[in-house]
Amino acid sequence: MRRTALLTAAAAGALLIGAVSSSQADTWRYAFEEAMEEVQGKYAQKFKEEVEANSDHTIQLFPFGTLGESADIMEQAQAGILQFVDQSPGFTGALIPEAQVFFVPYLLPQDQDTLNAFFRNSKAINEMFPELYAEQGLELLKMFPEGEVCMTTQKPVNSPADLEDVKFRVMTNPLLVESYKAFGATPTPLPWGEVYGALQTGIIQGQENPGFFLESTKMYEVTEVVTCIGHNNFTTAVMANKDFYDGLSDADKKVVQDASDAAFEYILDYQKNLQEESLKKIKEAKPSMEINILAEDARKPFMDTADDVEAAFIEMTGDSGKKILEQMKADLKSASSQ
Repeated sequence: MRRTALLTAAAAGALLIGAVSSSQADTWRYAFEEAMEEVQGKYAQKFKEEVEANSDHTIQLFPFGTLGESADIMEQAQAGILQFVDQSPGFTGALIPEAQVFFVPYLLPQDQDTLNAFFRNSKAINEMFPELYAEQGLELLKMFPEGEVCMTTQKPVNSPADLEDVKFRVMTNPLLVESYKAFGATPTPLPWGEVYGALQTGIIQGQENPGFFLESTKMYEVTEVVTCIGHNNFTTAVMANKDFYDGLSDADKKVVQDASDAAFEYILDYQKNLQEESLKKIKEAKPSMEINILAEDARKPFMDTADDVEAAFIEMTGDSGKKILEQMKADLKSASSQ
């Protein structure tokens, strides 16, 4: 399945017409980076359900491709054309460099209960990041994980040496580029709308995403091997336009916050066993697909690159990034002891 990323004149015009007095509007617009039945879409639908059940407002949802690529919907959110946007720190990293911390390999735990506790209680996420997002005109409502990231390639990957000379698609994120350089690949930033075709024609030979996304976007049609090395869990962030949010009544702010909390707990529960089920569906759809879950000892050469990527992150972000990283490590330690 390939996705179009064209922002049509009609869609843009409709949004602009409805953008006036957004803080008083009965209809709030919410765009996200995935399809309606993928994780961000499921979260958005639950958020919509909660808002509409507890207020007179309605939520209009715009899945991926409706209004453009990730950069387009972020611009629309900052401009107030959209009231809500869901965008991965992978893309927001250019706007908020500290958000790239989520791409330091092996920082986030694989244990699901620990991961959930971290996202639920992290001071870095709930206290430090909101200030950074506010500086960009955004109210950070919630960050949540979407599932373990795995690679799809044309040939098996058992060590960094197997990624040598592999043109590997990454998001337009400087730290992710550094991470895949450290893994031995040739990182190649590409918009998501171009990835399927680039794999099909051999322009690139690999990419990474959570299991559900590999299955739903049919990446197995244009690659031969799924490799999971435990290096990351895809993270995303739901934001509101800050002027819009600040203009809401206290009652409406509570509606938005309560809906965010309910959708957060819903999406964590929704993801139980999702990775395993998605990889199983891939194998059923293409029995020849090789699915390789690297053992702990085989992961060590990849894990050994983490310190260099962490150092690159601190170099990119300075004291602010260092404080975020230190707090995240403290938060992760706390989550692991719960």
